[in-house]
Amino acid sequence: MSQNTPHINLLSDIGFGKTVLMPGDPKRAEVIAKTFLEDAVKVNDVRGVNGYTGYYKGEKVSVMASGMGMPSMAIYSYELYSFFGVESIIRVGSAGALSSAINVRDIIIGMGACTNSNYSKQYGLDGSFAPIADFALLESAVSNARSMNLNYHVGNILSSDIFYNDSDKANDGWIKMGVLAVEMEAAALYMNAARLGKRALAICTVSDNIITGESLPAMERQNSFKEMMALSLETAISYNK
Repeated sequence: MSQNTPHINLLSDIGFGKTVLMPGDPKRAEVIAKTFLEDAVKVNDVRGVNGYTGYYKGEKVSVMASGMGMPSMAIYSYELYSFFGVESIIRVGSAGALSSAINVRDIIIGMGACTNSNYSKQYGLDGSFAPIADFALLESAVSNARSMNLNYHVGNILSSDIFYNDSDKANDGWIKMGVLAVEMEAAALYMNAARLGKRALAICTVSDNIITGESLPAMERQNSFKEMMALSLETAISYNK
């Protein structure tokens, strides 16, 4: 049964769907709801973090912003999983490629999420935890990406706590280990899902390539974003079925 939390205060009895798509930007959550969902209703606006519930091809789906960074994603995903009946969260956002073989506009599906964060320290593990995606969601996303003829890559991503790193060699080790791209939220989402027995997946569009310096203009980012959203929504409803 749902209950309001310090960061989520339900505005409608429709509540949240079993699957929630989570972009970082609250305005992007609004755009997703208005563009892709039918009969979308605002269900949260605490701290300006917009959340909506509507229907995609007849299936109930929600979208709500996560904010930027692992601490913000950790708070919102934990509350959705723990207090609002959410079973699956799909992060949708942008990422910077760490391989010259990956082009801007390509889609990254995060099988695992490395991190330079200390988020896992809270669990008191005698070692390092490897945050991974839910296999059923991952399998569904890959199958859908293939059938949609999208340019996609599956593998490890890096969830970094640092956007402006003081070291210009900060990515070298991750590149050496074959990490595909860097973003800022997935590892916390994956760890929360593991701890709470839920499902999680990150699907990101490559907005820039850190190796080659290639970057998408604003309009092309929007077009590529639509492909990612179509993939994420198809994954959400195909898994539900």
